[in-house]
Amino acid sequence: MSTDERTIHLKDYAPFPWLVERVDLTFRLSPDATRVLSRVAFRPNPDSAGGPFFLHGEGLRLISAAVDGTLVTPEVTPEGLTCAVPDGPFLWECEVEIAPSANTALEGLYMAGDMFTTQCEAEGFRKITYYPDRPDVMAPFRVRIESDLPVLLSNGNPVASGTGFAEWDDPWPKPAYLFALVAGELVAVRDSFTTRSGREVALAVWVRPGDEGRCDWALESLKASMAWDEAVYGREYDLDIFNIVAVDDFNAGAMENKGLNIFNSALVLASPETATDRDYERIEAVIAHEYFHNWTGNRVTCRDWFQLCLKEGLTVYRDQQFTSDTRSAPVKRIEDALLLRSRQFREDGGPLAHPVRPESFVEINNFYTITVYEKGAELVGMLKRLVGDNAWRAGCDLYFERHDGQAVTIEDWLAAFSDVTGRDLSQFQRWYAQAGTPRLAVEEAWDGAKLTLTFRQATPPTPGQPEKAPVVIPVALGLLHPDGGELMGTTLVEVNEAEQSVTYDVADLARRTGREVARPVPSVLRGFSAPVALDYPRSTETHAFLLAHDTDPFNRWEAGRSLARTVLAAEATGARADRAPLFAGYRAVLQDPSLDAAFKALVLALPSEDDMAQTLHAAGHTPDPLAIHAAAEAVRDATARELEPLLAQTHRANQVPGPYRPDAASAGRRSLANSCLALLSRTDGGERARRQFAEADNMTQSLAALASLLTIGDGLAELATFGEHWADDRLVMDKWFALQVACAAPEDAAATAERLTRHPAFHWKTPNRFRAVFSSLAGNAAGFHAPSGAAYELLADWLIRLDPVNPQVAARSVAAFDSWPRYDAARQERMRAALGRIAATPGLSRDTAEMVSRILGD
Repeated sequence: MSTDERTIHLKDYAPFPWLVERVDLTFRLSPDATRVLSRVAFRPNPDSAGGPFFLHGEGLRLISAAVDGTLVTPEVTPEGLTCAVPDGPFLWECEVEIAPSANTALEGLYMAGDMFTTQCEAEGFRKITYYPDRPDVMAPFRVRIESDLPVLLSNGNPVASGTGFAEWDDPWPKPAYLFALVAGELVAVRDSFTTRSGREVALAVWVRPGDEGRCDWALESLKASMAWDEAVYGREYDLDIFNIVAVDDFNAGAMENKGLNIFNSALVLASPETATDRDYERIEAVIAHEYFHNWTGNRVTCRDWFQLCLKEGLTVYRDQQFTSDTRSAPVKRIEDALLLRSRQFREDGGPLAHPVRPESFVEINNFYTITVYEKGAELVGMLKRLVGDNAWRAGCDLYFERHDGQAVTIEDWLAAFSDVTGRDLSQFQRWYAQAGTPRLAVEEAWDGAKLTLTFRQATPPTPGQPEKAPVVIPVALGLLHPDGGELMGTTLVEVNEAEQSVTYDVADLARRTGREVARPVPSVLRGFSAPVALDYPRSTETHAFLLAHDTDPFNRWEAGRSLARTVLAAEATGARADRAPLFAGYRAVLQDPSLDAAFKALVLALPSEDDMAQTLHAAGHTPDPLAIHAAAEAVRDATARELEPLLAQTHRANQVPGPYRPDAASAGRRSLANSCLALLSRTDGGERARRQFAEADNMTQSLAALASLLTIGDGLAELATFGEHWADDRLVMDKWFALQVACAAPEDAAATAERLTRHPAFHWKTPNRFRAVFSSLAGNAAGFHAPSGAAYELLADWLIRLDPVNPQVAARSVAAFDSWPRYDAARQERMRAALGRIAATPGLSRDTAEMVSRILGD
């Protein structure tokens, strides 16, 4: 079937002709021949125009099928089956056989080692049994699992068990993508949570024997999430039990199946010896994210996969709020903006650009993207800024009340806020329909008493969308007096025209604050109030002033970032750069006792090399990855020399004594100390890092010291020690593999990755291990884009090998090539050749074929 024939369009949506009243499933588990028996009660859908009775099914061996107890012979195709059925309600029954042990794609029911597990989002349930595998078909499920394995889990509440079986009942209607089953030799670490209405919920984290000691943080994070969702959104959990299972072989991070969340082990298991501060924070955030899906995704789900951002963007926003409340809100906002601008802006500006709500797709797995998740979350945040806190809560309450148990659309979501506020959100809805990152240009005009700011917005063309209409851009801004004080606090300007101006009576503001009239310094886009690229040329002196005085933490950080970007851009293009303002800014931030340690660490971090490539490309340059890398290394060396005494003092002052604690304050101090350590290693030959590695009692300190050594071309002995010590821990060994590639010199990166693929512990069919090597290679910008093209060839070789085994991981890894249009002709040619070789592979999956086609623009 051609790509055009497989393409699914939003405009073609039609309701399924039947409603499902009840689903009963029986699983007779066997690695090679699992039998699945289904009994599904259907009735005609009064909201449908009718159509054939079609059930999805892929890779199934049909044993028997019956309608109302009478055996039937359906017409079976590779995509599913059709069958004649009565006009009224009827009972569908069928039995199929599947082979979980042969399911290397890790989609549907598969074996993770000796454990049975499932992953059904987006369209994995059709690999389990014949069923309308679409999110708008919702029903309660009852499941019976028959096996001699000791632990048999599914969605909902346990209702019966005995020798060789267990039965589960989920009373809440759900689509098939939320179905889950786990069976294996597992142990549970248990706890409980009492809801605000007084119900006690049993909590359990299920892991492989031996991992019980690494579950406490996951349980603490789960309880904190449940309490937060009650306090902030009024959402209470609705089952008697909440289970989490840790699985090593898992394509994604985690899955929000109703009452039975299945997680990648890397996002559950943590101990001070094996997990870093960043691991602890990610586990906390992902546990929260999947729990919050219980309402934003499960109780209210999406009508079709084009509405994916409705559940994912909203839930990402909610987990961002949670982390902001439990840790540092300014630091969290900066980190979210860094992720968006480094990855989503890149996606928006390249061949893979697509709207937050796409209009079409060939393979829905390819649209679980940074645009849907992170940009989708930004749209939710903008909506909250536009309507205000009180209307936000009222709109959310109305949305849950109105659509509980339904599968809905973006229009339904926005209607709740329109109804609460009386506001027309039709222009805001363009954010969901238009791809690309809007560019917001700002100009100042000063007449001695009034300041006028003129905003001009434009969104560049993207594939399939050459013309863009203006969107609503909430611009948070303040005005600073030249004395460093705030002349006007943060206000919100709604820019909704292609060109728009706002004037401030500075003379009046000065009188009110008892100051002399002087030209103020605007602080624009405070808190990164909209996901736009800001075109606002400002002097080095202005950036230095904002870094020293801005009351908005995000813009204070952004000012330092701009200073660093200016220096790097100049040096990467062969110009001379004045580093003094940057160093002065670093010195001022490090010496400011009012600033959070984690914030200081963020200020010290240079823009990534890929970020600089985007910056130079946007400015009309052809970026040279090696020149960018050399510039960054030169600036880091100079920073270390210039600030050595202050860096040493800061490093000493931010050591965290006593037993390891993963709290935000301790993690922030370690982050700052290790940022200083990385710089100091450039001047002390790695002396401090070697000492820290030898004395470290936690993974954060050990890994930071090892990274500092590897970055300066040292640490081979420590690397060997680390690998030998942790050889039997699969999650720590993922770090060992990743660190070597990430820290490799540009000329060595491809060779390092290739060498590691020959290591006995390189289990390439395990997604975490594959990504440890090849995501790290793609993230080593100078190494990936080394002139030889060796990294391109190596990645293409492995994607061709991986695609028939695990198409999802292969397709997502292809995105490493999406930046090819920004580079010089030689690199373009080599990347296109690598993509062409992948495209020409016989039997290429539709997942990977679609991605390659989109990247090449074919």
